Amino acid sequence: MTDLSREDAAFHYYEPARGHGLPYDPFKAIVAPRPIGWISSCDAEGRVNLAPYSFFNAFHDRPPIIAFGSSGRKDSLTNIEATGEFVASMATRPLAEAMNATSASVAPEVDEFALSGLTPAPCRQVRPPRVAESPAAMECRLLHISHLHDLDGRPLDAWMVIGQVVGVHIARAFLKDGLFDTGAAQPIMRAGYLDQYVAATPDSIFRMRRPR
Repeated sequence: MTDLSREDAAFHYYEPARGHGLPYDPFKAIVAPRPIGWISSCDAEGRVNLAPYSFFNAFHDRPPIIAFGSSGRKDSLTNIEATGEFVASMATRPLAEAMNATSASVAPEVDEFALSGLTPAPCRQVRPPRVAESPAAMECRLLHISHLHDLDGRPLDAWMVIGQVVGVHIARAFLKDGLFDTGAAQPIMRAGYLDQYVAATPDSIFRMRRPR
């Protein structure tokens, strides 16, 4: 039998459905750092939207598949439903302030590229532009949008958007001996609470091979 009295002394345990009992919900601080999906999309009329999503990651490599989660029906979700296309540009430390500016809640007709001083660059396979200043961007076509439900089958105000990468742009300055230099690119990631981020740097990269 597990000695729960000893575990209680060393660990704070909670069941999310009953509350965490802490000043702030620790979930996002535990599942961290999380890559940022800097998603550009177009609506049916061609108006461009650019917004960051902190629930974002890669889920397959051949073919490359990425996904992001939308809490609420944001413009990105509506646009991708209508057009089936989006672009994920890498958010980096030099672009952090601009990325943050694109998180503002604005009307659909507001151009976040102009709002943040960023440059839209044309893509080759999809209509939405990529962020020209970003060292890497992935053009995507929609595979599936999943409306999320809880264990009781109740629909949540949340959706997962899954896309297949059909085109990749990499700034040549970040290719070293044919490898993308992640440390030099300095991607930023969400680190937990409302205003916390971390950045990858050359000094933060370490090497460790999987056992054979």
